[in-house]
Amino acid sequence: MKIIECPRDAMQGYEKFIPTENKIRYINQLLKVGFDTIDFGSFVSPKAIPQLKDTEDVLNGLNFDFTSSKLLAIIANYRGANDACNFEQIDYLGFPLSVSQEFQKRNTNKSINQALHLLEKIQVLCLKNKKKLVVYLSMAFGNPYSENYHPDLVASLTKKLNDLEINIVALSDTIGVSNPANITPLFTTLIKEYPLIEFGAHFHTTTENWKEKVVAAYKSGCKRFDGALKGYGGCPMANDKLVGNMPTENLVSYFSTNLELDQNELKKALNLSNIIFNFKI
Repeated sequence: MKIIECPRDAMQGYEKFIPTENKIRYINQLLKVGFDTIDFGSFVSPKAIPQLKDTEDVLNGLNFDFTSSKLLAIIANYRGANDACNFEQIDYLGFPLSVSQEFQKRNTNKSINQALHLLEKIQVLCLKNKKKLVVYLSMAFGNPYSENYHPDLVASLTKKLNDLEINIVALSDTIGVSNPANITPLFTTLIKEYPLIEFGAHFHTTTENWKEKVVAAYKSGCKRFDGALKGYGGCPMANDKLVGNMPTENLVSYFSTNLELDQNELKKALNLSNIIFNFKI
């Protein structure tokens, strides 16, 4: 079982800039908990996501002496991917590929086909630099733009990713519309069809329905879940109203027998998150 902690996703939608030293302090605490991966920052235009303009400075302030956690950075173009590949500390590059044309344009200023061509180049770059590419299939359960949606669209994009030998794909509920009725068949079908791909679940949710989403994905074979402590954050490119991330502490509670985390360090991280996101340091 893998838990991917996503402070990057928690922070990116906040308008008030979180001081760099606060980000470093918070992520260093998360590194002590024992999460499989920390999604810590992004190499994208500071005009698009000004909150994360200090990603390189944050990275240079991290302490890896007492952690086995890996680092993931989000990229949206070749230049960002190339920049991320220059840092030995980064293990994974995450790219947002959308089932929605509208969201793909909002997120990367490209069409879906253009994004796929870009992914092919980025995959070559990753292999050359010993990085792994993680593709987030956003709007995988529906979209808010009145565009046609069908699970076959997700399956079609997954086949293309499989052809590129991309073997980590996170099905992403960008706006919180997933439920057991659409989670179960999608994960079940894709996991069976593409056994070489590690499928993850990146759910945005409310406090009322997080558990049914996790249970449905897990029982359908998913063993990789993204979350953010306290459910902070959401995608600023998706909608006017942010739907919170999956609270990591809920994942930890549900999967307690399958995880080896330092509970004391987790408690410290939870307490620190309250301070970080209320700007009281």
